[in-house]
Amino acid sequence: MKRALSLIIAAALLASGAPAVAGAGNFTIVNATGIEMTGLAARRYGTGSWEPIVITPLPIAKSGGRGAAQFRNEDCAFDLRATLPKGQTVIWPGVNLCETRVVTLNRDSNGNLWVDYQ
Repeated sequence: MKRALSLIIAAALLASGAPAVAGAGNFTIVNATGIEMTGLAARRYGTGSWEPIVITPLPIAKSGGRGAAQFRNEDCAFDLRATLPKGQTVIWPGVNLCETRVVTLNRDSNGNLWVDYQ
C-alpha cells in the first residue's frame, strides 16, 4: 500500500512538471566585465572548496562572450571566481544559481562587481 502511494505521488510530481531535485542547474554565463577571463570556478557560498565550471564553447574569455555552463548542485547560493590572464582573481559572492537561465557577470570602471539574472 505504501509503495503504491509512493508511486502515485511520484507520478503526480512528474505530471505537474515539478523538479525532482531543487538546486543549481545548467545555465548560460555572460562576461560583461570588460576584462578577459581564463577560467571560472564556483564554491558553495562561504565555503573554501572551489570546483571549476565547464563552459562550452569557451567564449567568455573575451568581454561580451557567452557560453553554456555545465553545473549541477543541490544548493543555490555560490561564490563565483573568475581567473584573469595574469593569475589574479575576482569573486562575485552569494550568486543565486537556482531557477536562472542566464547569469551575467558585470564589473564597472571602479571595479564594482554585480550579477544580473534572467
